[in-house]
Amino acid sequence: MNCKRITASLLLSAFLVSSVNADERPDHFSGEASESLDQALANFTETNGRVANILAQDEISMTDMAAIHELTYTLENALERIDDEYDALEDQLEALHKASEGADSDRARALGGTYLENAKRFPGS
Repeated sequence: MNCKRITASLLLSAFLVSSVNADERPDHFSGEASESLDQALANFTETNGRVANILAQDEISMTDMAAIHELTYTLENALERIDDEYDALEDQLEALHKASEGADSDRARALGGTYLENAKRFPGS
């Protein structure tokens, strides 16, 4: 039993050390792409569920840890896309804000329409 734990610890250590230079390794995980907001939200939800299922197990093996490590790449891609989309929405809101500040109703209507249409794509809007 103790030998198994030592072996598992050594394998995990080797795995983690090899991950340190992941950006320099062309064969390292890239995760699933998130080409759109809808895809990013789907990847985020599905992959979080997979991570949660692994973490809910009574025993988490080294294989499970490797799976979590790989899944984090998909989550990072999804969060990056979501962040980019929120940034674009924030820019649209700022343009609407400035149009309203300048009392430019035609511009506010046009910018507001774009902003509201894009805001619908986000959960909770």
